[in-house]
Amino acid sequence: MSLNLIKLCVGCDSVEDLEEWIAFRLDERRRAGEPVEQYHTTRMVPTRGAEITDGGSLYWVIKGNVQCRQLITEIRPFTDGEGIGRCHLILDPQVVRTDWQPRRAFQGWRYLKPSDVPADIGKGKAGLIEMPPKLRRELADLGLL
Repeated sequence: MSLNLIKLCVGCDSVEDLEEWIAFRLDERRRAGEPVEQYHTTRMVPTRGAEITDGGSLYWVIKGNVQCRQLITEIRPFTDGEGIGRCHLILDPQVVRTDWQPRRAFQGWRYLKPSDVPADIGKGKAGLIEMPPKLRRELADLGLL
């Protein structure tokens, strides 16, 4: 059974913002001749890495709600220029939207058990994806999403 991570997506106001940022960074890496992969750098290395890379995802909290996820394909520990241990969470650049799930702010990342993950938005809810982000947020604030 795979294990997931959850993290705040600081600086993004919507899933669309995150998708634009990912596209920008991938294009930037392509132009620089670097490997075209998306990663998120974190200070703490997950100790349960094998469970995470066995189909686990990074669930993003945007504006107080889990709204999407990205598959974690690899975890690469490294030491930065200042001698501090960190790691890159290598992510599939495809963002999968999920049902919104309210979350309070927290620091760093947390493990997220399979029983606690929000469901992916399926075909029956495709209209939610097309809805303007501001309207989705208002409906979520009212408890209607």
